[in-house]
Amino acid sequence: MDPFRLCLALGPVAVYVLLLGTLNLSRRPLLVSGTRDAAALGLAVAGFVVVGPMELFFPDAAASVFRASSVWILLLSFYGLCLVLVLLLLRPRLIVYNMSVDQLRPLLADLVGELDGEARWAGDSLSLPSLGVQLHIEGTATMRNVALVSVGPKQNYVGWRHLELALAPVLDQVEVTRNPRGASLVGAGVLIGVMLVMAIARNPEAVAQALFEMLRL
Repeated sequence: MDPFRLCLALGPVAVYVLLLGTLNLSRRPLLVSGTRDAAALGLAVAGFVVVGPMELFFPDAAASVFRASSVWILLLSFYGLCLVLVLLLLRPRLIVYNMSVDQLRPLLADLVGELDGEARWAGDSLSLPSLGVQLHIEGTATMRNVALVSVGPKQNYVGWRHLELALAPVLDQVEVTRNPRGASLVGAGVLIGVMLVMAIARNPEAVAQALFEMLRL
């Protein structure tokens, strides 16, 4: 693969890995919605979509009528719309970075008692009837992240948003130890970035030529 397409494919991945590593090295947990988490992943793999199926199935007939740059804008817009559709179809969930299940559960137990007097626990599952929320706690021990995943199709999105807004300030007051595995993610992101910079510096003419070829100039 030429340096330009290599940067296009791995550049967003390097940024995504660096972001994950930074989050896991923080001394504060971070709460994000499942929608935002999936959107970040969708942007991270966008480069692979461009150099893969988009370029492979590029409509040359359309490029002969319109400018190739206009066709690329339409293709990228189509990918963006597909990503938005996937995000809209996802069931609600919340992701807590840099915190274990054992650390999150007592905080969540205290909070749900204030949010819903009818809250019920069943193992790692929680039901909040007043909010219309039913969830299951899933932990990732290696990265020390926790996901609050919806259980069942009947979910109240307003209730999930209410839970997110109530949980965020609680987590802001918690201080945790840094996850040492975050350093490996940061190192991997930096390594990929350095590799891409060196690939561009080694042969900038090839990068320009590949860009012209992609834009059909």
